[in-house]
Formats: sequence, C-alpha cells, structure tokens
Amino acid sequence: MFKLFNDKGFWKTALKLAIPVALQNMLTSSFTLADTLLVSRLGEVALSSVGMVGQWGWLMTMVLVGFSSGTTVFVSQFWGIKDIKKIRLTCGIAIVSVLIVSAVFIGVSLTVPSYVLRMFNSDPQIIEEGSRYLTVVAYSYAAVALTNILSAVLRSVEQVRLPMYVSAFTTALNIFLDYCMIFGKFGFSEMGTKGAALATSVSAWAGVCIIVMVSFARKNILIGKLKETFGFSAAQFKAFYKKSLPVIFNEGLWGLGTFTFNLIFANMGYAYFASVTILRSFENIAFIFFIGMCSASSVMIGKSVGKGKIERGIEDSRRFSVLVPAAAVIVSVAIFIFRRQLIGIFNMGNNISEVTLNTAMIIMAIYAFELPVRMIPYILIVGIFRSGGDTVTGVKYDLCTLWLVSLPATLFAVYVLNVPFVVAFAVMYVFEDYLKTFLCVKYYRSLGWLRPVTQEGREAVEEFKNRRVIKE
Repeated sequence: MFKLFNDKGFWKTALKLAIPVALQNMLTSSFTLADTLLVSRLGEVALSSVGMVGQWGWLMTMVLVGFSSGTTVFVSQFWGIKDIKKIRLTCGIAIVSVLIVSAVFIGVSLTVPSYVLRMFNSDPQIIEEGSRYLTVVAYSYAAVALTNILSAVLRSVEQVRLPMYVSAFTTALNIFLDYCMIFGKFGFSEMGTKGAALATSVSAWAGVCIIVMVSFARKNILIGKLKETFGFSAAQFKAFYKKSLPVIFNEGLWGLGTFTFNLIFANMGYAYFASVTILRSFENIAFIFFIGMCSASSVMIGKSVGKGKIERGIEDSRRFSVLVPAAAVIVSVAIFIFRRQLIGIFNMGNNISEVTLNTAMIIMAIYAFELPVRMIPYILIVGIFRSGGDTVTGVKYDLCTLWLVSLPATLFAVYVLNVPFVVAFAVMYVFEDYLKTFLCVKYYRSLGWLRPVTQEGREAVEEFKNRRVIKE
C-alpha cells in the first residue's frame, strides 16, 4: 500500500489539480451557505421555501453536470494529444446544449413558479415566498450553465486557477449583496428573500463576465474564432452525444431521483425539509475535497488513457480509489463530532424550531456514517470509469440502484409503513449505496472501463489486453 502512494509525481500533479478545484467548490458552496445562513434569520418559512427552490435549481445543475462530465471525457483525452481544434469544437457543442437546458428551466420558473413550489408543499406561505424568490433567481440559471462548461473545459486542460479566482470573487460579492439586499444595508432597499435571489443572479453573471474577459486577455483555450468553437459538423455533434448522452442521462435521472426524494421529504412537513436544507448546506462543504480529487482523477486518468499510457492510468486509478474513501472516513468523524456546533450556526437568530434542529442533528449523523461508503461508487463512476471512456456502465449502476431499489424502498417505508422522517432518510441512503458499491468495485477490477476516444488510446488498450492474455 505504501508503495502505491510513494510517487512524488502523482502527488504533485494530483494536488496541483485538486486543491484549486476543491477551493473553487468550497467558495461555490460558501456562496450557497451564505444565502442559507442569512435567509435563516428571516425564519423557518423563508428557509424552507428558499431550500425548495434550491432543489429545483439543483435539478438543473445535475443535468449541467452531465454535460460537464461528458465534455471532460473528450477534452481531457484530446488534451493528452494536444488537439486544440477538437477541444474548442467540443466546448462549442456543450455551450449550445447547456444554454438550451437553462432556457427550459428559466421558462418554467418565470411562467409557472407556483407550480414548482406546489410540488414540494401546498402551504400558501411557502408558495408565496418561494415564488417571489424563484422568479428572480431564475435569471441566474443561464450564467450557472455557462460557468459550469467554461470551468470544466479550463480544468480539463489543467488551467484550474481562473475558475477558482472567479469563484472567490463571486462568493464575496454574493455575501456582500445578500447582506445589503436582504436586510436593506448601505442604501439598498430591504427586500428579504427577493434580495437574496437578486444577489445570486448579479453574482452569477459577474462570474461569467470575468471568465470571458480574462480569457480574451490571456487568449487561453476558450478563445478562438467563432467558427473554431461553433463550426462543428453534424458528425461531430453526433459523436459528442454518442459518448456524452449516457452521462447526461445518468446525471439528469439521478438528479431527478434525488429531486423526488426531496419532494417526499418536503411533503412530510416543511419543518423537516428545513432540516434537510441545513444538511445540504454542510453536505456541499463536506463534498468539496472529493470533488477536487475526482476532478484531478478525471484529468490525470483521461490524459494518460488518451495518450495511450494505459498502465499509468490504471495505477493512478488505484491510488484514487483508495485515497477518496479513506479521506471520507476523516471527514465523517469530523461531521459527527461537531454536528451540534455546525447546526447551531443556523439558529443564531432563534428563529428555527426545535423539531428542525433536532431532526438536523439526527440526519447529519446518518450522513456521517454513510459518507465513506457513498464515496466509493462516486470516485469509481465519475472519476475513473468516465475518464477511461466508459460512460455507460455508471448509468446502469446509478439509476438501477436509485430508481429500482432505493426510491421504491423509501416510498414503501413512508406511505405503507408510515415510518418517522429520520428512518425514511436512512432508508434512502442504505438501499442505494451498498449494492452500488459492490457492483462498482467488481466492475472496476475487470478493467472493462478502459474505452478511449482517441486512436492512440485505442491502440494502446488493444496492446495492453494482448499482453495480459499472453501473461495469463
């Protein structure tokens, strides 16, 4: 085991890629956490309604993650052979695609906001407060879509600092505008939850503007002639979707499944959903390290596989498959020990009920125990299988365990057995994670996930397989 990690080159590259991405996601999560903390001072109804709208936006984000992951599969491997032309065309296809997705979510949010809220809860206060927030925050959705793709492309070509710096700026701007617009400070009108939504929209678009302006100034990978980026052919469009569609399908339906869980929980009572909102805020913070490591693994393994360095890709995959779950154990212990103090941050104004606070304590403990198991299929599917070129197997494992096992089990527990909320929450995790972990580990060991998109990679895989057959 020590020999596996006794590689200075691995640590140097992994940390160089993972730390800026982790910091960027910490800043992005802080962006959301600041919103949640400041809104919590307006009371439980405001906190719950903003949390419900957040889940609607999160569903869109999961679809965008699918496009980002599909883009990374191509860009990281094209970067391995330094094919700039194909990188830019891939970026163009992805930009057009995510703008269409965001337009759909914006349209629904602006035309029927009350229907979005009614999916979660029928309380008139929740619908009114949430609709007011949604009709403003919807204007940030296109900016979020563009930021996701532009950042994914930059990270895939090992330019990780610009997305990190932009996140730092937008987070600071959002916190400042939140404070000003929610509570009416520094000459701004007091707008409550609507102010939080406006602050989010302004900050999100500021981030896009900065990425574009800096990219023009530096003439980086994002900047080329319009034809270089958007002059893709029907064949290239088809090739992108042939490889990316399973990932998009995976993330979109997985997001929809999680969205369905949140609908179930929200309809069990908005006090319970407020506790879920608190957990999700800290879950995003806890997840930052793993997103960084997963991003690093995607780039490193994808680059090696694309160049035809198959043994190196496999060796790095082994390191990440051990490192990520081990780190999850450390994070889990910290969450469990300090969960009371973390949850207490949300009740500084004494506006949150005991039911919400006590429920948050229990589900945070459940999350802490589940996290190490949950991280095993995460790093294998997102960080290893996809970077190796296999975008299909993860779809089967993710969606089957969620839609055919975990979701039916949770529905049965809630609507047939009438179990308490915290039991339903535990059922959701247990019935999805353990079977998926077993399936992923078994498939990883088979090396069936090595499916390069470059000619160099495909030839190297064939040679590698032939050597294995001769040895056996």
